[in-house]
Amino acid sequence: MLLADSFTGCWLISKVCYSLKSMGSVLAASSPSPAPAAAGGSQGVSGLVSVPPGFSMPSVSSVPPTSGSGADADSTLPNPGTYEECHRKCKEVFPLQMDGVRLVVNKGLSNHFQVCHTVTLSTLGESGYRFGSTYVGSKQIGPAESFPVMVGDMDNTGSLNAQIIHQLTSTVRSKIAMQTQQHKFVNWQCDMECRGEDFTSAVTLGNPDVLVGSGILVGHYLQSITPALALGGELVYHNRPGEEGAVTSLLGRYTGDNYVATLTLGGAGAHATYYHKANDQLQIGVEFEASTRMQETSTSLGYQLDVPKANLLFKGTVDSNWMVGATLEKKLLPLPLTLALGALLNHRKNKFQCGFGVTIG
Repeated sequence: MLLADSFTGCWLISKVCYSLKSMGSVLAASSPSPAPAAAGGSQGVSGLVSVPPGFSMPSVSSVPPTSGSGADADSTLPNPGTYEECHRKCKEVFPLQMDGVRLVVNKGLSNHFQVCHTVTLSTLGESGYRFGSTYVGSKQIGPAESFPVMVGDMDNTGSLNAQIIHQLTSTVRSKIAMQTQQHKFVNWQCDMECRGEDFTSAVTLGNPDVLVGSGILVGHYLQSITPALALGGELVYHNRPGEEGAVTSLLGRYTGDNYVATLTLGGAGAHATYYHKANDQLQIGVEFEASTRMQETSTSLGYQLDVPKANLLFKGTVDSNWMVGATLEKKLLPLPLTLALGALLNHRKNKFQCGFGVTIG
């Protein structure tokens, strides 16, 4: 009797479960389907779109920006630098002429002040002693730029060269330079430079004399056309008693991944340079100059070879006037000592000069 009652109870429970399962299937079939996703693949409200196991919907921040915002980002052009530095990259490859013996001692007195002693013994030029000093202020503009900067040096005859550079605002920079020779003023000039986001303009006033009515006014402008191309111009106006005139020139510079090509054309002539970085050790530069006043042209080829493992720096040059020159610098680490050897041979004039230099500090 008990066995029959247990069997009857199990049969009733299974019947109820089957009825509930059938009812759930009917409700699921009759319920409305989920709302479709919005056009364009944008995500709808959470819970309306079913996601398979192991997947997740992309977040809203992953939607790419519109074409308008991308165009604004690409339209930003870099600052082209200054007009005077356009040919500097190529000129740094060429060696400096050395003659006689030169001893340079650099001494840093603090984080802002440094002095320099230079002794020169020459067979062609004048021998003498120069004392130089450099002061760098505490107004830091960039990682390696601090202002004001005051640089000056004086030799044993009393001749002085001095410069003061200061960043007035975030875009305006000024420079004052003066030169004396045996306690008499020879040259002095004042520069004002403005650097925008994609341009640089500068004005230089040299040796102005109101009483005599003489002076030199130089204007520079350099504009970035594309991230690689920069165009600019220069205007030089000079006025002195009985003479007045202006000279204009145009400049174009193209910067590639590992090369820089620069061309200057004007009334005074043409100047073209090409700088190429072959690798981390070798750099090559080619310079062409044509002067309308001298009616002469010259072409120079220079190269720089850097051997970091041996602490060696070698520079060489050869030009169309049959002049060959080279310098070799050797750093004696860990000592703060640098040795330099230089030689220049002029085949056309049959002249040779050499030099030796020691730099401490």
